[in-house]
Amino acid sequence: YIGALGARVICDNIPGLVNKQRQLCQRYPDIMQSVGEGAKEWIRECQHQFRHHRWNCSTLDRDHTVFGRVMLRSSREAALFHAGVVYAITRACSQGDLKACGCDPLKRGRSKDERGEFDWGGCSDNINYGIRFAKAFVDAKEKKVKDARALMNLHNNRCGRMAVKRFLKLECKCHGVSGSCTLRTCWLAMSDFRKTGDYLRKKYNGAIQVTMNQDGTGFTVANKNFRKPTKTDLVYFENSPDYCVMDKSAGSLGTAGRVCSKLSRGTDGCEVMCCGRGYDTMRVTRVTKCECKFHWCCAVRCKECEDTVDVHTCKAPKRAEWLDQT
Repeated sequence: YIGALGARVICDNIPGLVNKQRQLCQRYPDIMQSVGEGAKEWIRECQHQFRHHRWNCSTLDRDHTVFGRVMLRSSREAALFHAGVVYAITRACSQGDLKACGCDPLKRGRSKDERGEFDWGGCSDNINYGIRFAKAFVDAKEKKVKDARALMNLHNNRCGRMAVKRFLKLECKCHGVSGSCTLRTCWLAMSDFRKTGDYLRKKYNGAIQVTMNQDGTGFTVANKNFRKPTKTDLVYFENSPDYCVMDKSAGSLGTAGRVCSKLSRGTDGCEVMCCGRGYDTMRVTRVTKCECKFHWCCAVRCKECEDTVDVHTCKAPKRAEWLDQT
């Protein structure tokens, strides 16, 4: 529990907030905790989605100043944060953790779907409240200025928020004789966050580079051969760095020492991951469970098998900054 005085002190000491964000922080300290959980949720999902890429989000949970720089740059990496905030706030509403919201109050009475009529019951996730608060808090900073970066962020923020709503699903419980489903009670629930992460990573890969139009009110595509972005497309102004070498200003740890796949031609392949610098190979012995058998009743017994494999890791640049400092 954070009292009013404690909330004021904490919110006044969070760097980079604009006045409206400080006011929301002081008024809703419990929701701000969910905003923080949403940021953690996104970092975990980001690290999963980009685990085979040069930039694998590993800097974000180590250095908050790096996190800020990545979020401020007008690139695709800045577009993936807001879904986690919506997801965490909505989940906290449904779990009864927040004073300002609860289950979706609009999901009452009867409704119908392709299977017929049903009664609203249970606790429908209050996704609209999560979207409204995330929009009010996150967009407040962008609305203070009217430049290209702010316009891009407002567009991408909306894409992130609506991605969570895209995967709402109707869950139902059947009633009737022997589960005959003559009556159904249903509620709306968010899908696992992994679905949102998978969707946004595809949008990231297909993001469209844009420039500001002449009157400063919208975008135009940077390459005339590409289609115009829709409301569900991510956009970016700046090309991402290559992330080959350590560069703290870009939020890059470099790829020296990263494990790569010798046979892959994708982003996890040694040629791509190591940026043409080559790789070292080390033979290691791994102990794994094998020849597992089920024994009645009720145990699974396995043998331990040794397996010798080659592990490939990227070579460091010859004049890497971090190497010069050691």
